[in-house]
Amino acid sequence: MAITRADVARLAGTSPALVSYVINGGPRQVAPATRARIEAAIAELGYRPNVSARSLRMNRGHALGMVIPDGANPFFAELSAVIEAAAFARGYPLFVGNAAGDEERERAYVRTFIDRRVEGLLAISSSWETGVADACEESDMALVAVDRIIDPTRCAHVMCDSVTGARDAVAHLIEHGHRVIACLSGPHVSTAEDRVQGYRNALAEAGLPEGPLLRADFGGAAGYHALAGLTAATPSPTAVFVTSDLQAMGMLRAAHDAGLRVPDDLAVVAFDGIEYARYTRPGLTTMVQPTRRMGELAVDLLLEQIASRTTHPGVVRLAAELTRRGSCGCPDEF
Repeated sequence: MAITRADVARLAGTSPALVSYVINGGPRQVAPATRARIEAAIAELGYRPNVSARSLRMNRGHALGMVIPDGANPFFAELSAVIEAAAFARGYPLFVGNAAGDEERERAYVRTFIDRRVEGLLAISSSWETGVADACEESDMALVAVDRIIDPTRCAHVMCDSVTGARDAVAHLIEHGHRVIACLSGPHVSTAEDRVQGYRNALAEAGLPEGPLLRADFGGAAGYHALAGLTAATPSPTAVFVTSDLQAMGMLRAAHDAGLRVPDDLAVVAFDGIEYARYTRPGLTTMVQPTRRMGELAVDLLLEQIASRTTHPGVVRLAAELTRRGSCGCPDEF
């Protein structure tokens, strides 16, 4: 005889409704002690939810979709891994589509997830930002934007506070005595724009003029080739704020090839906090994004919307934390 939620509820000494809340991740919170009893009863009885029946009732497949702009970028790889683990822990498989910086490919993945009737979408949009919101709204699919702004009036967003983080990163360079600080930005996406704004805020607060600013892709090759343009400016910068770790890693190699000593000739501070940043020589000083908190919160917000059938627009911004290493002149924090 199949084990039911009522059986789990009897063993746990609670109601079937609370069992459903634990299994579905909402829509209501369950007290930790009650949740523990329910999870123990599920394990003891070997209860498995009837996913097929649930999907038929909701007319959707029991899965989540995610679109990322560049699967080769370690930051997006790390963030998608966190989100996959959070979704799996909550009983949902996650299907990931890599847009590879191609707007049409991003559109195709969003359409595919809608056609496959996934229950909700997590989107790090590369360029087709409002289109994602339009498509999800038309298909009545829950949507949470991660890392980049889509439309705060139409869907929930989970972001790092890039303006404050970039401001703190540049302020750290100023504390080291630098007065001509360049900026290597990413492409025209909200995340890069926020980091440029933070760069400008720090200089304005210190009464310093803006240094040379270049825009490039977020990749390592872009960082490598950008160095010559930044150092050719007059006056020549003694430090550079780079809006992504991958760009900065390329720049460190370019500095080595050009015979520049980091940080003596050029100090470098970046943003993202990817795992590989600690293994450069010198180690890369970087603003570390709270990737795990971002991913878990994004999944929880999406599942809450799925369970409640409501949308909760707005933006949640989480603080980044500076990790000091040799590229700015500090001892390494490994």
